Amino acid sequence: MTKPIKRHQAMVSFSKDHHFGLLLVWKIRQGLQKSVAPERIAGYVRFFFEADLAKHFSDEEQLLFSRLAETDVLRVQAEKEHATIYQLVKDIGQQPTDGSLLTQLADALEQHIRFEERSLFNHLQQHIPEAELQAIENRISNNSQEIEAQWKDSFWS
Repeated sequence: MTKPIKRHQAMVSFSKDHHFGLLLVWKIRQGLQKSVAPERIAGYVRFFFEADLAKHFSDEEQLLFSRLAETDVLRVQAEKEHATIYQLVKDIGQQPTDGSLLTQLADALEQHIRFEERSLFNHLQQHIPEAELQAIENRISNNSQEIEAQWKDSFWS
């Protein structure tokens, strides 16, 4: 059995963001399970994506992915998954009553976060020099709790 790699401090803020990404997945699924109107859920998805997730994706792309070769298989997968999620959010904005798009987003986002946490972050830690990792530690994570407090329609509860 292989010993898990300890998460480098540079990755901790990204992992904290992932907690709120998984919370978004849960909220989407709760809303759908409770038969909440898809446009209410879609409104929250667009709000959270613009206020939080888009910055997280941008930070990952600029601070992490860019430090791997453009042909790196895990980088290519991560960038492809980001593009899929961006497109799903755009589609949800254009078709807010389509609950199947919300399900697709929840599934894609959960799968993407699990991939990053289980595979990509360890790969990055092994390929990014320590000095660069230390520079990344200064990244300020989104204050997701403050962002969430701005949204008043708690359809998931």
